Amino acid sequence: MSDTESAAAKVAELAKDIRIGMFTTVDADGRFISRPMAQQEVEFDGDLWFFAERASRKVAHLAANPAASVTLTSNDTWISITGTAAVVDDRDKVHQLWNGWVEAWLPQGPDDPTVTLIRFTADSAEYWDTPGGRVASLLSFVKSKVTGQRYDGGENEKVDL
Repeated sequence: MSDTESAAAKVAELAKDIRIGMFTTVDADGRFISRPMAQQEVEFDGDLWFFAERASRKVAHLAANPAASVTLTSNDTWISITGTAAVVDDRDKVHQLWNGWVEAWLPQGPDDPTVTLIRFTADSAEYWDTPGGRVASLLSFVKSKVTGQRYDGGENEKVDL
């Protein structure tokens, strides 16, 4: 496995249990607009899938500018992923990904033409991970304060996907 494949596998491993992320698009004035969204495939392979309503602001933003980012966080992991996103009209994929969680937000159901998918395709990612969780972080913080050396309680890497 190459270093790039290994780093991408690390991002996939860190992202697999994080369902909700902040999905960011660019509006007509060039401002970044973020909103929480649930990723629908938890096997990160470079693409993330989200449901949306066709008339939503995020869909309009993507029609004008496909640049997007997704931020995923947990108690001890932070991942920032950059890439592009596109609206995908694929009823088979809608049905494949449909679940009760989605239905709470889109009660009109998977066959309604206002329901669509967004496919986010990652170009790169950066992650910060604290193996060992809070206890390891606390020990590293205390060590830093006692020794006067910079805190070094986690991993940080930039990854081209």
